[in-house]
Amino acid sequence: MAEPKRPPLPYEFLPAVPAFDVASDDLADGGTVGEAHRFSGWGVGGLNQSPHLQWRGFPPGTAGFAVTCFDPDAPTGSGFWHWVLFDVAASTTELARGAGAAGGAGLPSGALMARNDMGTLDYVGPAPPEGHGLHRYVFAVHALSVPSLGLDADATPAFVGFNVVANTLARGLLTATFGR
Repeated sequence: MAEPKRPPLPYEFLPAVPAFDVASDDLADGGTVGEAHRFSGWGVGGLNQSPHLQWRGFPPGTAGFAVTCFDPDAPTGSGFWHWVLFDVAASTTELARGAGAAGGAGLPSGALMARNDMGTLDYVGPAPPEGHGLHRYVFAVHALSVPSLGLDADATPAFVGFNVVANTLARGLLTATFGR
């Protein structure tokens, strides 16, 4: 049986922007999402910690950042937003493991999380349906032309994304996979 056709990444349909480097002590681009960063429920057995992320090579004039994690392979017709972080100061170039915990204590000052597609204000780790194959988890860091999007935590991931795209100078991606 042939591998099912994968949905495209959402960034393939957006205006082209320069790329910059995103790395992690916890994830390798093209690697597997480890247990610490998987969902803690539904028999997945993870710890639900956001991974360490760092970035460099973004353009001069970057006024702020947004960080997102998206699964385009989720069986929803619209993918699944695992993490939506915005209003990250331009001086921030790294997030520690667990920074996306509920309550935001590990976030840089002024940064906000929007509700993920589970409806919670935090990072929610991968939990693809059993037998659904490998899912891609795209961690994107968006270099923005503005220090703030002027939104609050009640903004939906799509509305945050609309504002991110309108202000993106460059973008760095790190993609890892997980399946059950």
